[in-house]
Amino acid sequence: MAKRDEGFTLIELLVVMIIIGILAAIAIPVFLSQRAKAQDSAAKADVSTIGKEVATYYVDNTAAPAVAVGTLTLAGRYTLTPSGGVATDIGKISTNVVLGTKIFTSPTSWCVDVTNASGSTKTYKYSAKGGLASTACAAADAP
Repeated sequence: MAKRDEGFTLIELLVVMIIIGILAAIAIPVFLSQRAKAQDSAAKADVSTIGKEVATYYVDNTAAPAVAVGTLTLAGRYTLTPSGGVATDIGKISTNVVLGTKIFTSPTSWCVDVTNASGSTKTYKYSAKGGLASTACAAADAP
């Protein structure tokens, strides 16, 4: 009985490598897109938190608050400070999210935006007039 060599031929190996290459070409862009969507979600969550806190603040107050990034014991957190008051912690700052424009004209006319350079949309705003939107604050948001 003759001993037969067993294994894969060069053609079979090339076919498998081509199939793996095609699958990788499909999967990598989808994966990168999901990362950008996650960054957008972080920006949306941050600006929504800030916007809802500002809206809640205006229910009881008429003076404009100050929204900022906390310092010292509130480092890495957003703060809301009433006119002449003490800063209040309103939430954690997500990775890559930067607080942008803050316009406070009146309880019915204000806007706050954030930017995330790692996202696909980059900038989101929350305003008294339009709520959450995928753009930056503009003069029309708070005339």
